[in-house]
Amino acid sequence: MIEALVVIFITAILIIVSLDVLPISKDWLGRIHIGRYKNKQEWNQSITQIGVKWLNHTPKIKVTDNTRLVAIDMLKGNYSKSVIQHWQEASLLLGLAECLENAENHKLRKGVEQYLKSKFDAHGQWLIKPEYVDSAILAYGVMKLEGDASDRFRLAYDSVWELIQSHIGEDGTVQYRKFMKDYRYVDTIGFICPFLVAYGIRYNKPECVELAVKQLEQYERFGMLENHYIPSHAYRLNNTLPLGLYGWGRGLGWFAIGLIDAWRELPNDHESKTVLKSFVKKLADAILSFQGPDGNWNWTVTRPETRPDSSSTATLGWFLLQAAGIEEIAEECSEGVERAVSYLMKVTRRSGAVDFSQGDTKDIGVYSMLFNILPFTQGFCIRMINRYSN
Repeated sequence: MIEALVVIFITAILIIVSLDVLPISKDWLGRIHIGRYKNKQEWNQSITQIGVKWLNHTPKIKVTDNTRLVAIDMLKGNYSKSVIQHWQEASLLLGLAECLENAENHKLRKGVEQYLKSKFDAHGQWLIKPEYVDSAILAYGVMKLEGDASDRFRLAYDSVWELIQSHIGEDGTVQYRKFMKDYRYVDTIGFICPFLVAYGIRYNKPECVELAVKQLEQYERFGMLENHYIPSHAYRLNNTLPLGLYGWGRGLGWFAIGLIDAWRELPNDHESKTVLKSFVKKLADAILSFQGPDGNWNWTVTRPETRPDSSSTATLGWFLLQAAGIEEIAEECSEGVERAVSYLMKVTRRSGAVDFSQGDTKDIGVYSMLFNILPFTQGFCIRMINRYSN
């Protein structure tokens, strides 16, 4: 009996230790000969292969920064959350949608269909209805993947619109969470604005487009640093005080992708097109002023002493690529994209996984100090290089 207990105890210790040691060892091995890509086409193929692989087996993103006794976090249900996975999967879909625009790929299409069957029923409704507005970017990824002519998942899109409506606060803008009704987060811009515009235009719902524009205009009014045009992490409604950092890299990325994709989705003759274009030009100037000499943006873009962040670099690179369509800023934006791609190639593992992205944020002003792989970054790298190539 004692011997059996000893065996069980030793086995448990080995499992706990392995859960801590194996990821560290895997990262160390994966970073050997990192950044050996010199050719953009080769890099594109490599990162896309990983993207296809991850779509149906998306790496779990940790909620905490703990690297010791990870088993305890797992037992408590604090290791990962499904809502974090929504924007990981969304980014992969957006990236792979760009691939399929360039050329049909049977293996990629098969992986996409497998993913869609795991999320939606035969009627195009969610198998598990989302509870948070984070899901809007996932719905947007599906819309881009399926194309403008497909209504296959109309029921799912409708349910996301209903979900967003249920999160509209007293000021007429969308809450990040219902239990945090007094705050407006920059993340929400990236989550909802592209979906609202695409959905509103496709299904002739002008109120959706108006809501997206209002969300952007209100954040531009209350959440941006005067004279520098970078967003705070959040702001409070009752006094419009900024919260968290000005210059958080991924926060800048959330605002950038929400703005640029909303702007792209608007028809050229839409009354709000000019307003959003003015935002794009101001943001492009700010973004370029904070780009590092190696082509990266740091996790705090205003401080050159902080670590480079691949997730910021991928999202801001995508923004600049689209902003380069504006003639007045085309040259400097294109140069910024070139530098961003060059940097991202240097931090890509031999496997094709883009490394050194900041981990999940814990709270307003509480940021992760872990930098590792992030499917969100992978997807935006795929999206950027495929649009660049096209």
